[in-house]
Amino acid sequence: MLHLDLNFGGSPHAVGVYVVNTDDGLALFDCGPSSTLPALEAGLAGHGLRIEDLRHLLLSHIHLDHAGAAGPLVRRHPELNVWVSEIGAPHLVDPSRLERSARRLYGESFDPLWGELAPVPERNVRVATGDVLGWESFPTPGHASHHISYFRDGTLLAGDAAGVRMPGASYVLPVSPPPDVDVEGWHASVAAIRVRKPERLALIHFGVHEDVDVHLDRLELELDRWAERVHDGMEQQAFVEAAQADAGADADLYDRVAPFWQSWQGMKRYWDKRA
Repeated sequence: MLHLDLNFGGSPHAVGVYVVNTDDGLALFDCGPSSTLPALEAGLAGHGLRIEDLRHLLLSHIHLDHAGAAGPLVRRHPELNVWVSEIGAPHLVDPSRLERSARRLYGESFDPLWGELAPVPERNVRVATGDVLGWESFPTPGHASHHISYFRDGTLLAGDAAGVRMPGASYVLPVSPPPDVDVEGWHASVAAIRVRKPERLALIHFGVHEDVDVHLDRLELELDRWAERVHDGMEQQAFVEAAQADAGADADLYDRVAPFWQSWQGMKRYWDKRA
């Protein structure tokens, strides 16, 4: 398994993707946004690979930091098979709704942050369920309803289902942007991960972590802490300041990767829907 740092926004340890073996050649796990395609190409070239050497793209979910470059990649490499959840598949084929929502959120920063968002032709889209090229795919909602993870030989390709954790840090951030954070669903997903007894968690944000039980314990602790804070009426600025204190010395990097204010909005929406 190769881990490639895409230096998203010029920051190391922000977005990383993985090249993995499958029963049908090489696959890329998540691809980052289109703005990081030059870094992806350079990272592959550093290992003697080209985009055209990849046969498959395994997507955890359709958020732009994980899947934004899927359309441009398929345009460059028309034989690439793109695996995604059944819920996420229509939004790859027609990303217009996803783009409108993201442009409302990011405004003028959308283009420099994410770059082009292009459709993936329907003929290239594969629904990931059960066995996918020798990897077990299974639903891991919580962060997003369309999130799936992949498991093989002790490695969990976790996407955001196991949260955000910087290399060398102990803090695990339960990144919770709107619109469909589900606290109960996330705990159920962690239980599904634990059942498989992974030996390592491959995170997009960031890196491979092998203290699996400790990591998942911290994720669930912080998830409940955030949910409780918002449920008890903590406003956005106070929430951001509390999260910064929780994250400690790495707070700025965590905030760049997964802005705390977005997670407050996601938790607020979660509680508003339940009410």
